[in-house]
Amino acid sequence: MTDDSPTGNAPRTVARVLRDRSEQIAQRWADLPLFQAVFTVTRDEAVEACHSVLESLAQVAETGRVDDIEAPGFGTIRQQLAAMSASRSRSGLSVGQIDREVGALGAAPVEILEREAEDADGRDVLLARLLWTELLSTFRVVVIETTLQENREIVDRQRQQLMEMGTPVIKLWDRLVAVPLIGMLDSARSQVVMENLLEAIVEHNANMAILDITGVPTVDSLVAQHLMKTVASARLMGADCVISGIRPAIAQTIVQLGLDLGPVTTRATLADALELALERQNTNVQGLPPRA
Repeated sequence: MTDDSPTGNAPRTVARVLRDRSEQIAQRWADLPLFQAVFTVTRDEAVEACHSVLESLAQVAETGRVDDIEAPGFGTIRQQLAAMSASRSRSGLSVGQIDREVGALGAAPVEILEREAEDADGRDVLLARLLWTELLSTFRVVVIETTLQENREIVDRQRQQLMEMGTPVIKLWDRLVAVPLIGMLDSARSQVVMENLLEAIVEHNANMAILDITGVPTVDSLVAQHLMKTVASARLMGADCVISGIRPAIAQTIVQLGLDLGPVTTRATLADALELALERQNTNVQGLPPRA
C-alpha cells in the first residue's frame, strides 16, 4: 500500500532515522560548538542533551507539523534551548552566529539519509531530505525566538539591577535615611526609588528621609509628580521627607512650569537637609559646625 500524501513516508522516515541513529548523531553533535561549548562538565552531559533534542525533533517529524514553531514536540526542549542560548550569548555570540551553529546540526542526519538511499525509493529519500531541511529550518526559528526572548529577559534583569544600584538608600543617622538620586527619573526608576525607600524606612525604623536630587539634570512635571508620590508614600509609612538639591536653575524651572510641590519641605543642599532633619529629631551632633 502506497502513501499518496504529498510528503509520502517522509515523516516516518525522518522520525525513524532520528531515533534509530540517535546515538550516532548525538555523538557527532556533541563535538559541535553549540553543545560542546555549553555542556563543559562531561561529554556525556552533551550527548544526553543531544538525545533530548533529537527525540523532540522526531516527535515533530511524526506529526508532520515541521513548519509549525508551536508544535508540541518543541515545547519539551524550550527550557533547555533557553539555557543553551543564554550560555552562547554570554560567550559573546550574536544571534546570527548562534543560528549558524544550529544550522551545522543538519549535516549528520542528511548523510545517514543518503547512505540509506540505496535501499529505499529515490523519491522517498528526496522527500525525507526536504522534510528534514524544513524541520531544521523551523528548529532554527525556534532557537532564535528563544534566544531573543532570553536576551530580553537578561536585559530586563540587568536594567532592574542597574536601577537598584543607581538608587541606593543610605542610613545617615539613627532613624534617618537618604536617597541620592543621579540621572534621569522615569516611571520605572521612580518605582524602584519608592520601593527601596519604603523598605529602608521599615528596616531602619526611620522617621525622616531625604531625597537628594542634586544629580538629577532636569525637573519637569513628570519628575515632580514622581517625587510627590514618593513623599506621600513615605508619609503613609510614618516618615517625613525633605527634598534637597534644589539648584537655582531647577527652582526657576519649577516656577516657570507652575509646578506646586505643595507642603513638601525643600532645601538647597544635602547639608541643609541633614541639618534640618537633625534639628527635627532634636539631635545634638558633637563636632557638627554651626551653620552660617
